[in-house]
Amino acid sequence: MSDWPAGTAACARYRVVHETRYRYQSTVTLSQQYLHMTPRPFAWQQTESHLIWLDPVVNESREGLDYFGNLIRHVALTAQHDSLLVHAESTVVLRARPGLAAIAAALPWESVRDMMGKEKSAATLEACRYLYASPHVKWFPELEDYARVSFTAGRPQLDAALELTQRIFDDFEFDSKATEISTPLEQVMRGRRGVCQDFAQLMIGCLRSIGLPARYISGYLLTHPPAGKPRLVGADASHAWVSVYCPALGWIDFDPTNRCLVQHEHITLGWGRDFSDVTPMRGVVLGGGRQDLDVQVTVTPLPVLQGA
Repeated sequence: MSDWPAGTAACARYRVVHETRYRYQSTVTLSQQYLHMTPRPFAWQQTESHLIWLDPVVNESREGLDYFGNLIRHVALTAQHDSLLVHAESTVVLRARPGLAAIAAALPWESVRDMMGKEKSAATLEACRYLYASPHVKWFPELEDYARVSFTAGRPQLDAALELTQRIFDDFEFDSKATEISTPLEQVMRGRRGVCQDFAQLMIGCLRSIGLPARYISGYLLTHPPAGKPRLVGADASHAWVSVYCPALGWIDFDPTNRCLVQHEHITLGWGRDFSDVTPMRGVVLGGGRQDLDVQVTVTPLPVLQGA
């Protein structure tokens, strides 16, 4: 892990298997897919190994970076097929992130807000990408009203962000049937129900409404089986949470679905303005008709290697 800052050490290591299978009602003659399934290396995470394979085998594959610096792969299949399997497998190593003591000393949130229009450092200018409305995060007055309950005058930015995280968990109910990908934030706010994607975008909307940069994180979460039960293959899921820009500490992540400051159980695929920038898989097909989708994710803890 030579590109980690000096003096840091690994605190967790995981193997992630993510399988997406489509079954089509009729034959597909062409499929082009855009994949965000490669873990992103950054200050708190490095990738030991990674592979993606498809069935049927692709005719064309290109790797690159998107606008936000995430690793992407574009694939094309020209052979006729009635099902498609995308298998992504990674081993990642995480290092310890700033804890509650570190975030308690953050600047007042108004100071951070005021810096956004004045400070010209590369980090601040990059953060400004995440200040504005985006396809799935529109502004409306209720977002600011909700945010202001936590962001009172002079309160440290990250302390307020943590309270906002906790309030969303307390005030909203996880309900996988309440929303769809296209459900607007106004409906989530009114219904007080949704899934991790909704809660992440809700928190992002609240932060942006008061002038604070926030970005959407796509990835995975280690889940824990009930006591005495084995870990089930395929029982985990893709996850989403929020990253907040702090001038002194960089980007600090919060998970409103799980009421926590992100530490060592979240594996990052990539980030963007909202879900639409980092959806794990999207594309176009010719033919196919109705399709059935099955997604399975397995996150397995591994021993941390000495010297990592």
